Amino acid sequence: QVQLVESGGGLVQPGGSLRISCAASGTMFSLNTMGWYRQAPGKQRELVATITSSGSSTYVDSVKGRFTISRDNAVNRVFLQMNSLKPEDTAVYYCNTFPRVSLNWGQGAQVTVSS
Repeated sequence: QVQLVESGGGLVQPGGSLRISCAASGTMFSLNTMGWYRQAPGKQRELVATITSSGSSTYVDSVKGRFTISRDNAVNRVFLQMNSLKPEDTAVYYCNTFPRVSLNWGQGAQVTVSS
């Protein structure tokens, strides 16, 4: 069973940066398009960014120009570099496959943007 483990979250001031990562076990990782999702308190989980196996990426409008998704297939990891963070970016961030969520959700990485 493939497991997803997110890490690297924390508390950051508005305008700051964080890099979160997702480690995926299993040999099929490199073949999958992966996505970062987030869930803010009281809101539905939403897609933030995606990256194909070859490295093509997409972003939701609210994070374009601030977030960068990347991956390292050699170590089965996907990353999200978040710059110019805003309070509205506060959420638990998860990774999973895209477009179909096919893996059990991990515990997520809590990102809190607050002064």
